[in-house]
Amino acid sequence: MFLLAALPAFATGAETFRVGELEAPRGQRVSGFLPVPEGVDEGSQIPVTILHGAEDGPVLALIAGTHGYEYPPITALQSLRDEIDPAALSGTIIMVHVANLPSFLGRTIYYSPVDGQNLNRMYPGDPTGTLSQRIAHEITTKVIDASDYLIDLHAGDGNEALRPYVYMPVIGDAELDAQTKGLALAFGLDHIVIDERAADTSGPARFTDQTALVRGIPAITTETGQSGSNDPYWVGLAENGVQNVLRHLNMLPGDEYINEGVTWLGDYQVIASPQSGIFRAVTKDGYVVSEGALLGVLVDFFGDEIAEIRAPFSGVVNYVISTPPVSQGEPVAMLSKIRED
Repeated sequence: MFLLAALPAFATGAETFRVGELEAPRGQRVSGFLPVPEGVDEGSQIPVTILHGAEDGPVLALIAGTHGYEYPPITALQSLRDEIDPAALSGTIIMVHVANLPSFLGRTIYYSPVDGQNLNRMYPGDPTGTLSQRIAHEITTKVIDASDYLIDLHAGDGNEALRPYVYMPVIGDAELDAQTKGLALAFGLDHIVIDERAADTSGPARFTDQTALVRGIPAITTETGQSGSNDPYWVGLAENGVQNVLRHLNMLPGDEYINEGVTWLGDYQVIASPQSGIFRAVTKDGYVVSEGALLGVLVDFFGDEIAEIRAPFSGVVNYVISTPPVSQGEPVAMLSKIRED
């Protein structure tokens, strides 16, 4: 895989660490906003916290709220902001609390209410593009390019019943893959999906984690929560995962929790709806299904059956759509194969 030359992260040995116009003195915490100016459409802002440690160490970017209806990581970062003492921290943490504020405030799944785009398909962004492209550009240039490691924090969107898991990208670079695997294991979830799509560099990065990877920055994407729930259990999965990654990177004192008994998954497939209608799921997240098993039934707006949605192979249901409406081409389920190797 061709890697772009990684831009040097801001030196953690410096007395101040800067993200945009925000500056955090050593051993202190600073919160504020990255402005996204108006362009071809309205502008926005991105709430960010810098925790600049008292000791030298790596820079870890934590990005939540790419999809505005995925609440647990947003709440987890708010808690971690207060729990982590910069005086006890080695290195620097950049927290993006809500990457996609218009989606969060508008309670929209997947897409921005401003430009109708999925922010996690817009990277590395465009400063002259629509709002989602401009947000992606700000995060790429101000956050990702300043980082040594990255975690893109997600959850089951408002329409997704999801069993928690980690996407672990594999790109074919032994050193980078090993560092990425370390992050994936340290986050602590017992299902890890081997994601080989990041090896394709034939076009724009599109995804947050891939944007980091092409810059030589180890990155994972995590999924902790389902159906728009902000239950403390889902929040805790994200919070505990980040804390253990910080111990893994020697940014916080304490022993790293060793994640044993992982179920490794791969060859995943997102199953799209053949047309718009109403989806009635008959399976649940986390189920193991056989090839041809019925996942759900698609009906029209009068209740007449349009199609049966069946499993294309035997595997684990990572998520299934839990609310009725679906549009043509949108996901109804995601399946992965169990990997024994």
